[in-house]
Amino acid sequence: MPVHYFYLILAVAAETVGTTALQASQQFTRLVPSVLVVIGYGLAFYLMAQTLRVMPVGIVYAIWSGLGIVFIAAIGYMVFGQKLDLPALLGIAMIVGGILVIHLFSATSTH
Repeated sequence: MPVHYFYLILAVAAETVGTTALQASQQFTRLVPSVLVVIGYGLAFYLMAQTLRVMPVGIVYAIWSGLGIVFIAAIGYMVFGQKLDLPALLGIAMIVGGILVIHLFSATSTH
């Protein structure tokens, strides 16, 4: 796997940790989750910037945000008990489909 994809996967993971901590911070009233928000997002943007050395910003952001949505929706369901209805699940499935189309068929996914 090329190193820029590794950076992108780590960026998605860091963003997912940051967003999960954002929910747990209770509007920045809890110290540890609040610190995790700042660290998670800082690391996510740093790693995303490393990915941008090789890949176009539109493709990077589409993959980063799309996978983040999928992971956060799953964590929201499993950790915070947030239910998803059928339209939400269909929308998330379309996001995954879009990421797959970019990854499998787009010639612009890497330079």
